[in-house]
Amino acid sequence: MEHFCFKLVAAEGVGAVINLIMCACMCRYTQEKEEEGEWGQALMGIVVLGLNRSHAKNALNRNLLKMMSKAVDALKSDKKVRTVIFRSEVPGIFCAGADLKERAKMHSSEVSSFVSKARATVNEMANLPVPTIAAIDGTALGGGLELALACDIRVAASSAKMGLVETKLAIIPGAGGTQRLPRTIGVSLAKELIFSARIVDGEEAKSIGLISHVVEQNEAGDAAYRRALALAREFLPQGPVAMRVAKLAINQGMEVDLVTGLAIEEACYAQTIPTKDRIEGLLAFKEKRPPRYKGE
Repeated sequence: MEHFCFKLVAAEGVGAVINLIMCACMCRYTQEKEEEGEWGQALMGIVVLGLNRSHAKNALNRNLLKMMSKAVDALKSDKKVRTVIFRSEVPGIFCAGADLKERAKMHSSEVSSFVSKARATVNEMANLPVPTIAAIDGTALGGGLELALACDIRVAASSAKMGLVETKLAIIPGAGGTQRLPRTIGVSLAKELIFSARIVDGEEAKSIGLISHVVEQNEAGDAAYRRALALAREFLPQGPVAMRVAKLAINQGMEVDLVTGLAIEEACYAQTIPTKDRIEGLLAFKEKRPPRYKGE
């Protein structure tokens, strides 16, 4: 039986730990006790979603998309989740894109259905209410890069390879690539990369704005993941409600004119006014101590 594995774990195995292990015909979902101590507190709320389909370079097939959708669905309703990191547990690979061996066996009508499911799953990722970070420590091609583009922030190793290469196969990116890439790096450059099916490394990706941070790969092969963890730790002290509505205001505002965007900002700001966290923030400032936010 072919196995695939998703692990949702708080960083370094601490914090609110969620293990989600799935294979083709079964799933198991457990939540373990939070660890105590300063380290556990520092990482509480960071959830790591790890791709692990090593024999196929994390290529996306029907089962993997189904598991991704279930994993994201579990995350979006969990108020303890503060930041989500998407990474690969397969050395040298983030995600190689669609499973072309499976695709070759599909009828044309099945292909359309599969691409629609892939697009919907990536949209679910993009619509997670908390900050999301893609840690790209290896190759991210086609649908793999589209997964990363759906995240709020992308971090990559300098040795990582990224590209939307679908035109080489006489198709186009179908999981949001034609829309998210130009919104990320600009229309003209996005067209150039898609038309040429060019693959860029981490340094070039940083120079064109495809990723936010580039890091030299380490011996363990997880430098981008480590940088993503550091970013996630920077997010944790902030008010949880504020983080969610800030993301909502930015995401919705970028799709409309400035006047409408400012109205969206006003509506989102209004959601923070009645919260207990806002009062706690003011009290903590007055008392010169760190705030203790509860997401209320």
